Amino acid sequence: MTKAGKLFELSIKDAEGLLSRFDSEKNSEIEQNPEALKRAGIVMALAAWETYVKDRFKEEIKVWLININGSPLGNFVQRRVDEDLKRFFNPNSARIKLLFRSYFEVDITSSWKWDNYHPPQARQALNELISKRGDAAHQANTDPEKPHLIKRDELEKAIRFIKGLVLATEKFSITK
Repeated sequence: MTKAGKLFELSIKDAEGLLSRFDSEKNSEIEQNPEALKRAGIVMALAAWETYVKDRFKEEIKVWLININGSPLGNFVQRRVDEDLKRFFNPNSARIKLLFRSYFEVDITSSWKWDNYHPPQARQALNELISKRGDAAHQANTDPEKPHLIKRDELEKAIRFIKGLVLATEKFSITK
């Protein structure tokens, strides 16, 4: 497993912890808003994903640049990498595909195959989660009559999906 994969395993625990906290607080006598925990959980789960993608990319580019590190060409490429990663956010399938294709000439999203997912379904599911994260981060449900944006089973499924996505991505070899 890559360092990025190991770090992901630690960071996804934040989202899993929020889900557990939601479960314990939803039936509590104390007045609180456990629904916010589900929204925070989806944000944290996708933040773990975003960090994983960036860390994985950095690991791969480090290997790729090892022979030219410190040279004018190596410095130029490193500046470009730094600029591209500063603008890399909301890592949907198209952005991930473009980033890895631009530097390594590979489609890393083609490796997204596990359980009942094949690359097209995995790409679509990721894109939907990225969209839902934006909604969860920027829209609080203030109307008690409206259903909650993130349902408990959706958060649990999202965490499971992202973990599967990381494992599938881990199997993809970019640099030797």
